Amino acid sequence: MSNQDLSIRLQKVIADCGVTSRRKAEGYILDGRVTVNAKIVTELGTKVNPHTDIIQVDGVTLELAAIDKVYVVLNKPRAYMTTLSDPEGRPTVMDLIYGVKQRIFPVGRLDYLSEGLLILTNDGDLANMIMHPRYEVEKVYEVKVFGHVNEALLAKIKRGVMTEDGLLKPKSVRVIEQLPNKTWLEFRLNEGKNREIRKICDAVDLTVDKLRRVAIEGLNIQSLPVGQYMFTTRKELLKALGLNEHGEKVALRKFVSAKKTLNTTKVAKIVSKTARPADDKRFQSFRKESYYETVASIKDLKMRQAEEEATKKAEAEAQERAAHFAKSMKKSSKSRGYGNKN
Repeated sequence: MSNQDLSIRLQKVIADCGVTSRRKAEGYILDGRVTVNAKIVTELGTKVNPHTDIIQVDGVTLELAAIDKVYVVLNKPRAYMTTLSDPEGRPTVMDLIYGVKQRIFPVGRLDYLSEGLLILTNDGDLANMIMHPRYEVEKVYEVKVFGHVNEALLAKIKRGVMTEDGLLKPKSVRVIEQLPNKTWLEFRLNEGKNREIRKICDAVDLTVDKLRRVAIEGLNIQSLPVGQYMFTTRKELLKALGLNEHGEKVALRKFVSAKKTLNTTKVAKIVSKTARPADDKRFQSFRKESYYETVASIKDLKMRQAEEEATKKAEAEAQERAAHFAKSMKKSSKSRGYGNKN
């Protein structure tokens, strides 16, 4: 087939030009932000020829041949937005990336308080393979929740929970570490819907303290420090994902964690007397929507306590100095009185 006869779905062309992922490109089309040959197109599935049609997004003309593909693997820190820009002026993941002239975008999303593995690219086709459920690309997360997670709570999560988004059910979940009053869980998901883990935890009254993505299939960030990134290639990414160029599974590339599964029954015997149950309502003050308010109130309380301790210490030192001064004056007075008698 010649370039003149080429016919491709419009959203795929937009993604291939590095504007955004194919899913978001569909939203651009529906919002009337895309024109083909100076005419607004709002119908999904419209086919175009990228070599002969003039395609514009928000007035910017796309040039398929002029785009060099870029692939970045980032270990995202907490308190960074997974967006290209933020209207509230908060730092974004793009503030961490240097030396990239092409317009790249995050594949999927880690919310502001989440951290871990994030791929950024301008390859919309690859982004679609990673995010679309039909490719069944496994994402692995480690999640620290408040309290002790017992077997009953774990069973609830494994069965799945009904939410406003329908049934949310992880591929697997297990306990990997028990702290005095917190529990680390490992979640494995295939779909990776927006805020899926947080919604599952909310549904069973668990409060998330930390959430980090540690792997996407065989791709992981074990040797990549927080806030650092590395460049890779499409070939290397597909190999780590176990996919071929068409998104078909050709190899098993599962992430194997070094952390063993803990027996919740045995753990319960050790921590049940000291740790609150993970579904204790009192932990909810640490949820995302009230996190900063709660942290601020705790910080304020600690500051007040520190000030009170400092005041008490200063008063005690002042009293000690006063007592020492009085004692020295008394000695001096006696000494002068003895000299007069002589």
